Amino acid sequence: MGRVFLLHVEAEIVHCCACCNAHLADHDAIISKAFQGRHGRAYLFDHVINVNTGPTENRLLLTGLHVVADIYCNACASRVGWKYIEAFEESQKYKEGKFILEKAMILKEEEIRERRAAAQARLHISTWFGEGAEAEEKEEKEDEDEDEIEEAEEEEEEEEEEEAEDQQSASSVGSGGAAAYISADISAEPAPTRSVTVPG
Repeated sequence: MGRVFLLHVEAEIVHCCACCNAHLADHDAIISKAFQGRHGRAYLFDHVINVNTGPTENRLLLTGLHVVADIYCNACASRVGWKYIEAFEESQKYKEGKFILEKAMILKEEEIRERRAAAQARLHISTWFGEGAEAEEKEEKEDEDEDEIEEAEEEEEEEEEEEAEDQQSASSVGSGGAAAYISADISAEPAPTRSVTVPG
């Protein structure tokens, strides 16, 4: 498939394909807005660009029988409306050679710019919140690490204090035992005897 070359409308208000944003018509080319399409409201244009026509067919519309051909966007092949080939009633002859673009299938270029700006703003906000959440998560992780370190230090201090108390208790028990043994030994020594001479 060869490369598709698209025309560009230089106008204040441009109607574009809603699917791919390709230019379709100048707003000033609208003849009437009082038409109905398959998807709701439709506009009758004097001329459009960047479209190709499908096979012709007889189609019974609200205003009578017409020969029409559906029109498709050259860029994305979306069906955007139809072209009036022939009208059988005299009052409808003004439509011949004109085009219908369905409102549901087109967007104004200004609306496209607004949607893009809104999408970029949403992306910026989501990115900002994502970075904020990541920073908050990192800060929480650092706080948890600090808490774990403090708990480990406290446990280590408690263990050292317990060891010191155990050593002090053992030392006290040892000293007390020696004193008890010394006391017991002293108390067990025989009392000194005295010799008394009775005169005869």
